[in-house]
Amino acid sequence: MAAKQLLKDHFIELRIFQHRSIVAILFTMFLFGILISRLFYLQISNHDHFTTLSQNNRVSVQAIPPTRGLIYDKNGIILAENLPSYTLQIIPEQTKDIDNLLEQLATLIDIRDVDIKKFKKEVHRKRRFEGIPLRFHLSDEEVAIISVNLHRLPGVEIQAQLTRFYPYGKETSHVVGYVGRINEQELKTLPVTNYSGTNHTGKLGIEKSYEALLHGQVGYQKVETNVRGRVLRVLERSNPTPGDDLYLNLDINLQKVAAEAFKGKRGALVAIDPQNGHVLAMLSMPDYDANLFVNGIDSKTYKALNSSWERPLFNRTLLGNYPPGSTTKPFFALAGLELNVISPDHEIFCPGYYQLKGKAHKYRDWKKWGHGKTNITKSIVESCDVFYYDLAFQLGIDKMHQFMSSFGFGQRSGIDILGERKGLMPSRAWKKRVHGQVWFPGETVITGIGQGYLLVTPLQLALATATLANGGKYYQPQLVHSIKRKSDPIPRLVSPQLVRQIPVKKKSNWAIIYHAMTEVIHGRRGTARRLNKPGMRYKIAGKTGTAQVFSVAQDSSYKEEGLEERLKDHAVFMAFAPVKNPKIAIAVVVENGGHGGSVAAPIAGKVIEAYLNQFSDEELKAPPKATPKPATSRKKTLRTKVKLTVKPEPDTTAALMIKENTHG
Repeated sequence: MAAKQLLKDHFIELRIFQHRSIVAILFTMFLFGILISRLFYLQISNHDHFTTLSQNNRVSVQAIPPTRGLIYDKNGIILAENLPSYTLQIIPEQTKDIDNLLEQLATLIDIRDVDIKKFKKEVHRKRRFEGIPLRFHLSDEEVAIISVNLHRLPGVEIQAQLTRFYPYGKETSHVVGYVGRINEQELKTLPVTNYSGTNHTGKLGIEKSYEALLHGQVGYQKVETNVRGRVLRVLERSNPTPGDDLYLNLDINLQKVAAEAFKGKRGALVAIDPQNGHVLAMLSMPDYDANLFVNGIDSKTYKALNSSWERPLFNRTLLGNYPPGSTTKPFFALAGLELNVISPDHEIFCPGYYQLKGKAHKYRDWKKWGHGKTNITKSIVESCDVFYYDLAFQLGIDKMHQFMSSFGFGQRSGIDILGERKGLMPSRAWKKRVHGQVWFPGETVITGIGQGYLLVTPLQLALATATLANGGKYYQPQLVHSIKRKSDPIPRLVSPQLVRQIPVKKKSNWAIIYHAMTEVIHGRRGTARRLNKPGMRYKIAGKTGTAQVFSVAQDSSYKEEGLEERLKDHAVFMAFAPVKNPKIAIAVVVENGGHGGSVAAPIAGKVIEAYLNQFSDEELKAPPKATPKPATSRKKTLRTKVKLTVKPEPDTTAALMIKENTHG
């Protein structure tokens, strides 16, 4: 032991200790230097930047969605409202196993597969501390069941919200449309800022066309949050601006009458006020319940609607292209008079068929033995085809195209609802451009009875009828009558748009047409005489039409008995009333309904009667009010300019082929 102690060198040990101390001090000073430089970088060099980040971590801005505007009919009856309802939502952050939680909830209340699918999509889009809707519009019973089980359902909350509801969801499904949950495609086009916190947007109809006005402007609130983004308190609030309320020209009572009259049938009806273009009724049948789509329709129900051969989702008023049949005869007769092709006392002999000079083909009349001597009035009253075969040949397709285009045939009307089709008023140039072929005289002949290539939408036919009724004033049809902001004491009117005035060379020519159309209903041989009821306070002017949907061979005859329903004729009818002071113009198409006089006309008659019953005798006889001058330039309207791409659908409502042998 003494020997080991003698071997120690205290000087060496001291030097080792000093060296280690110096290294430790230098290393400590180096670390301290790094710390000082980092503090300098954070607190001096980048002070402003990190101050901003710190403030953003403490204060965040949240969107407050606006209340959607309401929709009323012309009488103030609500068509689209917001009802308070309860929504079941889940905060993913507060539950460990979402799938297990969903299974638990499914044992308590009804949760559809579509609800779960949409919920899981939202989970990936939103932050985990935000509530994500699972079920909308809970019943009181469901709220009670969830409430008593909340203690074993972590992350589940029940929130009170406003849900869109349509009191007349079936009657107005095609015109008012509906809102639905925002999808991924819409997220790319909708303004992100203004739709923060909003789950729904307009999908169809008025709801889609006027989305910008109905939605309103989003509000904001500044809130203090913790490091995880949870709200601690509200620091500042800017309230949202509610959406505008819309008052329509649509009369829901008239719409209900039309729906009841159309029960069990397929087709469309449009009624217009000839004095201003206001759309009074607009019905496509069969209909569907718009409320099914508000919070997501289940796949089974949607598949049933979408695959049905009756096509309830197809808006026939705007998208249905139909041969107008004999309903075009008053227009062609007027064209012949106005263009001096025929005179008021023009008369032909109808043997039951028509032949072009030098041709063997016979264009048959619906009346096999013919009408005999036929003038303009008789040709309309009894719907003589031969008269219009001959008239069309004399007019020629180019004059027919030009004259009919002035009444809106083959053109979009500009109605304030998206998705309208143009129909088709053929011409030489059209056939050359589309088919690369020349126009044949036989095609002109059958166009004269509303067949061949000629196609119209029910809206076009109603608007043309209104233009005929008011003496040539072509109005842009309007669904919205006025717009009311919550801050305005009264609504702002949407002025009627007079697009053009069709020149009238001789008023006596129009009087001839009016007289003939009146005899269709009130004459002894009129094709719609069943509408003439004893004691009527007004007279109706109209024209029936029966349009074939497939060709009949030259030597064959059309036999309705035994035909498959979808091959039967379309029944068409157009009318206006009262004759001397028109207050309503109407067009009705009943798909595969048969004869216009027996099927379509009675439907129109019920609607006309329901509408005119609200007027006194003095009002029915009062002269029409003065109308504005046609617009010389495109004026700004209160309509929302929204682009809508309508995917073309196969048109099963009308066969585009050369047809003949049609009658009223």
